[in-house]
Amino acid sequence: MAISGFGFACYRTHFPGLLRPAPPFIYCVRKVRRSSAAAVETLLEPESFIKDETSLLVNSYKGDEFKGPNWKKISTKELGITTQRIAKPTRVVLNALRKKGYEVYLVGGCVRDLILNRTPKDYDILTSAELREVVRTFAQCEIVGKRFPICHVHISHTIVEVSSFSTTSRKSNKSISNFFRRPPGCDEQDYRRWKNCLRRDFTINGLMLDPYAKLVYDYLGGMEDIRKAKVRTVIPADSSFREDCARILRGVRIAARLGFRFSKETAYSVKDLSCSIMNLDKGRLLMEMNYMLAYGSAEASLRMLWKVGLLEILLPIQAAYFVSQGFRRRDKRSNMLLSLFSSLDKLLAPDRPCHGSLWVAILAFHIALSDHPRDPLVVAAFTLAVYNGGDLLEAVKIARSISQSHDNSFPELIRTQKVDLDDVVISEVRDLATSVLTAVSWMTDESFVSQAMAKYPQAPYSNLVFISLGLYLRVCKIFDCLKRGSGKDFITKRRKNIDYEYLAMGNLQEVRQIFARVVFDTVYPLHLREQSQSE
Repeated sequence: MAISGFGFACYRTHFPGLLRPAPPFIYCVRKVRRSSAAAVETLLEPESFIKDETSLLVNSYKGDEFKGPNWKKISTKELGITTQRIAKPTRVVLNALRKKGYEVYLVGGCVRDLILNRTPKDYDILTSAELREVVRTFAQCEIVGKRFPICHVHISHTIVEVSSFSTTSRKSNKSISNFFRRPPGCDEQDYRRWKNCLRRDFTINGLMLDPYAKLVYDYLGGMEDIRKAKVRTVIPADSSFREDCARILRGVRIAARLGFRFSKETAYSVKDLSCSIMNLDKGRLLMEMNYMLAYGSAEASLRMLWKVGLLEILLPIQAAYFVSQGFRRRDKRSNMLLSLFSSLDKLLAPDRPCHGSLWVAILAFHIALSDHPRDPLVVAAFTLAVYNGGDLLEAVKIARSISQSHDNSFPELIRTQKVDLDDVVISEVRDLATSVLTAVSWMTDESFVSQAMAKYPQAPYSNLVFISLGLYLRVCKIFDCLKRGSGKDFITKRRKNIDYEYLAMGNLQEVRQIFARVVFDTVYPLHLREQSQSE
């Protein structure tokens, strides 16, 4: 096993001048070049992007006159946003700062989610107060971050992030000055809000909500893009992604979670610059992948990563599986890997995430099963043994009592005649456990990862490993019980309800039992169980 950092993996072609922005005029009028590197040879197909208007920036200026999107102020009542929909810890922070006379706004993705009647993953507050004034306002508050400092306010076991106009205005963003200038006739407050919104990544994240004036400020056309279900960068996509390649992954995550599509320009740039995510450090990549897979939209995220050519860079082993299944970029079908994550998504939400060890365990389990298909009885016994902490005899007994049909559409599940004896089943379960632990090691081995797509010369070369040693060890612990048997310290969970606080923390018992539930619900889906009961 090798736990290591990144090799500087990249496509076999290079991106000359990757960090050297072209003049604004070029970004506005040039045709966006499509990259062929992002498509695996066996899966090449025409991409029929939905046509949309050219970026608003193309027509931002006519001479010296600003021609950007019309600024809008929309009533929260019109949008159906009430104060009660804002999380209580966030309201506490807003009220405390407001009482001291400071301006306070909700900004970023939480505003977008409130407009869409979705539950925000978290809330970001922007205030006119200096950060030191925020610290003096709350008993438990500290300033974090050196380059772009913000405040973490601790309220009822929740961290609320607070940024200040004064610190956000110091952020260097050279691209903005290339494309925008102060519109004539705007007052100071509008100008300050507008300038802050320009620093956002996507227009739908560039909305600002004043909960006291009960207004949403839209300076970038974000409301129109929400209406059109579109993800579009604030500045031209090519420039935006060169400036911060993490925006590529954030864009994929947002589009997947909301069921939005990329604007044409943004989609082309995602594909052209996908290799640049290799510049991100290991921790950042793991964080972005966790946001995609642990918050209730994992299936859609995997589909989107595959569609735009990022899966073969981030998860080459899984991309190779997609190819082996004849899975096309825009395929609407499912497969076992996607079904596993669909089952996981049904148990999670943006405010009820799981620990990263759970989705890594699911990936490893599927690698082991796709590499060596198993009898459904063995998989059921394996799943039940994980659930009960390693009691193999009990797991086999319960597995044999299952009368429901398994999903026979998965090639990973095969009926055999070799599992008539309990000892044979137990041996197969232990062998599967060993295979799963081996798969975890493969996912942390650069040399193995780099070979995953070796059969497909048109695919990007990637030996990207972002699973940390700590996460690797946590995943191994999930399956250790199958090798050593049930421990004396194991206590069967009596309540069926999920303890989401424990799940997010990575509590071993909670993670094991949710893993087992996800696998069982995939192998024996509800519709087949209901069908068996009706018969």
